[in-house]
Amino acid sequence: MYDVKWIRDNPGLFDEGLARRGAVPPAWRSEHILALEAERRAIVTRLQASQERRNAASKEIGQAKARKDEAAAQALMAEVAALKQSMPADEAVLRTADAALNRLLSEIPNLPADDVPLGADEHGNVERQTRYGMPRAYTFAPREHFEIGEGLGLMDFETAAKLSGARFVVLKRGLARLERAIGQYMLDTHVGEHGYIEVNPPLLVRSETMFGTAQLPKFRDDQFFAGTHDGVDGQYETAIDRIAAGAAASEALQAAREEANQRRLWLIPTAEVPLTNLVREAITPEEELPLRLTALSHCFRAEAGAAGRDTRGMIRQHQFQKVELVSITTPEESRAEHERMLACAEAVLKGLDLHYRVMTLCTGDMGFASQKTYDIEVWLPGQGAFREISSCSVCGDFQARRMNARYRPRGGGQPRYVHSLNGSGVAVGRALVAVLETYQNADGSVTVPEVLLPYMGGIRRLETA
Repeated sequence: MYDVKWIRDNPGLFDEGLARRGAVPPAWRSEHILALEAERRAIVTRLQASQERRNAASKEIGQAKARKDEAAAQALMAEVAALKQSMPADEAVLRTADAALNRLLSEIPNLPADDVPLGADEHGNVERQTRYGMPRAYTFAPREHFEIGEGLGLMDFETAAKLSGARFVVLKRGLARLERAIGQYMLDTHVGEHGYIEVNPPLLVRSETMFGTAQLPKFRDDQFFAGTHDGVDGQYETAIDRIAAGAAASEALQAAREEANQRRLWLIPTAEVPLTNLVREAITPEEELPLRLTALSHCFRAEAGAAGRDTRGMIRQHQFQKVELVSITTPEESRAEHERMLACAEAVLKGLDLHYRVMTLCTGDMGFASQKTYDIEVWLPGQGAFREISSCSVCGDFQARRMNARYRPRGGGQPRYVHSLNGSGVAVGRALVAVLETYQNADGSVTVPEVLLPYMGGIRRLETA
């Protein structure tokens, strides 16, 4: 979300920043935004003038009556009545103008940081540093994770499809425990070694919570909608009550729809949503920052990637687990916090001894709310390719403005918007995929990584059930 005043003061920087992301619709250009803002301000000015004139005329009525000038008093009362009649119409126009401007601003992505590489898509991403580890050498052709899991009788996509449809999986016995072990290991690492605060957040959130982290409105179709929290869709009854009370029918129906929207609950696509929103509509003392939060949660995404890609296996699932990292900090510290978050995510992969590389995403491949993003890509021997296992992003004050999340500087002063960061620390399902493919053996078994043994109850190897 943007500050219109900043756009008004920096139209060139705004347009240039968006242009770096790629093609810019005409409606996103500063000229169009500022024209809408000018129209809105003109309505505000007109309303203020009407209010001031109404107040002045009301006083003049008393003065006219005091000097027994009935003709002047009647003329002034007629003027006040006309203002009372015209002002509600202007107020309705202002509400419409506000809604149009806010809707437009909510659909524009964040501006990329100056050091983000320019590029149109993933081919413009830049490898950031020396890769960790080396690909393992095998005396056999490495299998993909789903071949390993199905061969062991511990991974069942067919039964999952009967239960829920495509892009779900049932894990059994030692493989189910291995997934749990990976998540627990990651969570313990971030809490015990990296100082994150463990949180167990709700998996269902309201629309304004999804708006705060920018899943709504732009990515509505990528989310799973779970219904209303009170189980009652009474919006039309509410509208009828408003109409009976004298409200315009269109306004009453719109208000009722908005109320119904507030009752909607969404399954979280990532724990970033509830964790980041923990500071919404609040002023946090600077002394409490940085606030570092982590959660191991289920995630739900209706979007499943490009058509025809990853149709088999666990790479793209509608339901998966992830350890999320969220930081809330000051503008001065957010860039350093981004580097720290990346290092925390890397640490768990180093502990698992998985070969990976780090990519800086280019302007055309970044997420909607991100200023800058690092992707960690793990090597999958079965695919013979690097695949994303974590994204760590700094968002600046983009989400904070949507959430009205601020902090009070040390020593006092006006509250300022916080900066928010989020990252995967890491995706549990994809880590499981990487472990299966990396630690596979010629006989089809899988050796459990040393760091996970304390969580496995004595199981050192996954073998045929």
